[in-house]
Amino acid sequence: MKAGIVGLPNVGKSTLFNCLSNAKAQSANFPFCTIEPNIGVVNVPDARVAKLESMVNPERVVPATVEIVDIAGLVRGASKGEGLGNQFLGNIRETDAIIHVLRCFDDDNIIHVDASIDPVRDKETIDIELQLKDLETVEKRLERVKRNAKTGNKEAQAEFDVLSRIQSTLLEGKSIRILEFTEKEDEFVKPMQFITAKPVMYVCNVDESAAVSGNAYVEKVKESVKDEGAEIVILAVGIEADINELDDYEERQVFLEDIGLTEAGSAKLIRSAYKLLNLQTYFTVGVKEVRAWTINIGDTAPQAAGVIHTDFEKGFIRAEVIKYNDYITFGSEAKIKEAGKLGVEGKEYVVEDGDIMNFRFNV
Repeated sequence: MKAGIVGLPNVGKSTLFNCLSNAKAQSANFPFCTIEPNIGVVNVPDARVAKLESMVNPERVVPATVEIVDIAGLVRGASKGEGLGNQFLGNIRETDAIIHVLRCFDDDNIIHVDASIDPVRDKETIDIELQLKDLETVEKRLERVKRNAKTGNKEAQAEFDVLSRIQSTLLEGKSIRILEFTEKEDEFVKPMQFITAKPVMYVCNVDESAAVSGNAYVEKVKESVKDEGAEIVILAVGIEADINELDDYEERQVFLEDIGLTEAGSAKLIRSAYKLLNLQTYFTVGVKEVRAWTINIGDTAPQAAGVIHTDFEKGFIRAEVIKYNDYITFGSEAKIKEAGKLGVEGKEYVVEDGDIMNFRFNV
């Protein structure tokens, strides 16, 4: 599962990518600096991992990770191939969620492709290009399905109906993610890999003075997306990228506190991207290793076991589950058992974020 960073050229995408990962994507003051998508595997900041480590003192610690893709800047006309548009749109299609970066700062030294700062206009430019590409995709499919639907094929008629609804939504200048689909309709929709069906979050890239509470540009963005139900993250990308260059953790914290932050905005963004991808964490805890495992929200115990090894899922017998807060309260598995807080769960158990799990299986 990976989230793609999108936006117009020169809004701070590659700088944000560098801020989030140890990879150093090229960053420069001109459009199309990024041609090939850079992929970074980023640790998900989680205070629970550090807490478990301090209690267990394991030989090694493995945090959860999320993949972030830095996609080159889109421009007006990308859906028609402008500015390497087809390649960029193809890169977005391969991601599972979108991190949309909007420039919310003034700086005469950094050029803007439209010569002025207006994040709402920029958002609409990207939205239109993505919607046009999806419209092209759905209309091609509709042409093929229409012929079968006319013969009375019920499956084709059902697909025609849902694709027609998608077409109407896109023609209204709206994204597919606002629509709800039944399980059956999803069978038609998912294989199409519609770009505007992907969940989205907005990153308002501000200057240092607006790092804590935003600015007038951010307020305009909030107003424009209020009906989308999308999260907005305020991030002073440039200054945080500079702070990230410091090797010493304490020194980084001092600089963050100087601009009014208790933690890096990038840490909040990574956690938000993790949730945007519909991901959550469970833990395995032992003296050999404390590890955070990534699963989908709603996964059952056997599915969670399968992330460790497919044999665990195939031969699943039961899961022993400790709630994170109980582990912190009682301090050890033995004391948790004494207190009757060790849960024994079967195949139907839906894993909760933060569960500490041990699996019993038979190969």
